[in-house]
Amino acid sequence: MKVDHCAYTDIGTREKNEDTIALAENNGKYCFILCDGLGGHGKGELASGYVANAIKECFMVTDDIETFCESVLDRTQEGLLEEQQKLGARFEMKTTAVVLVIDDNRSRYIYIGDSRLYHFRKNKVCSRSLDHSVPQMLALAGDIKEKHIRQHPDRNRLLRVMGVECDKLKYEMSDWSTIMPGDAFLLCSDGFWEPILEKEMCKLLKKSIGADEWLAAMCERVKQNAAGTDMDNNSAIAVIIKE
Repeated sequence: MKVDHCAYTDIGTREKNEDTIALAENNGKYCFILCDGLGGHGKGELASGYVANAIKECFMVTDDIETFCESVLDRTQEGLLEEQQKLGARFEMKTTAVVLVIDDNRSRYIYIGDSRLYHFRKNKVCSRSLDHSVPQMLALAGDIKEKHIRQHPDRNRLLRVMGVECDKLKYEMSDWSTIMPGDAFLLCSDGFWEPILEKEMCKLLKKSIGADEWLAAMCERVKQNAAGTDMDNNSAIAVIIKE
């Protein structure tokens, strides 16, 4: 199977882009990484850049994909905390992270924060990561509807991120999933998924023949829907599995 992919990042209307994307291939295996630095802490772009590049470097030298998946965020967290100490930014360098690994006909994802991973099959969302945020927890508890996460006043209150000193980093890791030709994946920051609904993602995927066309169409829709707002940094990686 062929892995067709395309990546995009945009500053929006902000002064700097604190999103970082990275892609790597190692002996036929693929790793896609997206991180969104926390702007309110001052050095979000340093945090996202460090984490994305550290994960990529680790993937490029690994010969054990299982160990990579099970340990890469813990190892990167340790390095990020050390980097904070070096730069005198102990409480300032924080970031989300979402990582997709494709190994032959299977996939797995790891994430922390509210940058999302969507998995599409037959042009429909078959699964997505659940945000580590206050509104997501309210939705899971039944206090609000899922569709109200995007406009919730506590949307930016994250419960888990990298760069916070803790005994054990709490992230999520999916099981391995078998992938098929026609499957698609989308990794995206909140600045990307907030302005575009899942039904729009699916509709545009159905009309597209490749990852570049799909991502370009979604980017255009994001900008249309967010026009006239204080647009956040917005980034995404589109992946489509072909024969």
